[in-house]
Amino acid sequence: MDTTPQENTQEITQESTGETIPSAAESAPESIPEGTRESPATAPLKLAVILSSNREGRFGPVISDWFLSRVAERDDFTVELVDLAASELPSALSFRPTPEVQAELAKVSPKLEDADAFAVITPEYNHSFPASLKSLIDWHFGEWQAKPVGFISYGGMSGGLRAVEQLRQVFAEMHAVTVRDTVSFHNAATHFDSNGQHKDPAAPDAAAKAMLDQIAWWGHALRNAKSTHPYAG
Repeated sequence: MDTTPQENTQEITQESTGETIPSAAESAPESIPEGTRESPATAPLKLAVILSSNREGRFGPVISDWFLSRVAERDDFTVELVDLAASELPSALSFRPTPEVQAELAKVSPKLEDADAFAVITPEYNHSFPASLKSLIDWHFGEWQAKPVGFISYGGMSGGLRAVEQLRQVFAEMHAVTVRDTVSFHNAATHFDSNGQHKDPAAPDAAAKAMLDQIAWWGHALRNAKSTHPYAG
């Protein structure tokens, strides 16, 4: 951390008491050049990217790798991946989870709590979203409150948009704010090559930027508001 050079730092002795008094330069707080310290209002947002599919042979990691590479190009986010294939939350909820369930919650709950915003990557299963994602949502509540959520969906002809429309209703109940713009991949597998690179990235890159811009706006607005007035959900 840069500090102001300390000049004239010799000690001054008070004659009447013999007490040593620091000079003004010693007692003054360290000054930091303007623009070198991030304020809470401008610090990067902590974005939790939730990869919701846990199905064997899933295509989700291709989508998440693509999306994470887009986020990495920005300096207004730091990223934490929450891969639901790495946890096994049961669908049976409990106010007294067993030690086994507590261990599974420990894999995901701190990441959700720490996040300022979320980006949910979801396929569409039978006109809806995966059960693994519903379990994650239902095991938590306060972790979602007053935070923005964006969606990246994929599937067949619908591109996962029917799953997204249902998720908007669910996250509204969680007191989260879903952003308008989404990223959607119709017949997703046909758009990526064998190395996981999108064959024609201009349109999806633009869609990702628009969605991330909206997440950033809402993320900063909500985080700043909560810093002065806690959310009463």
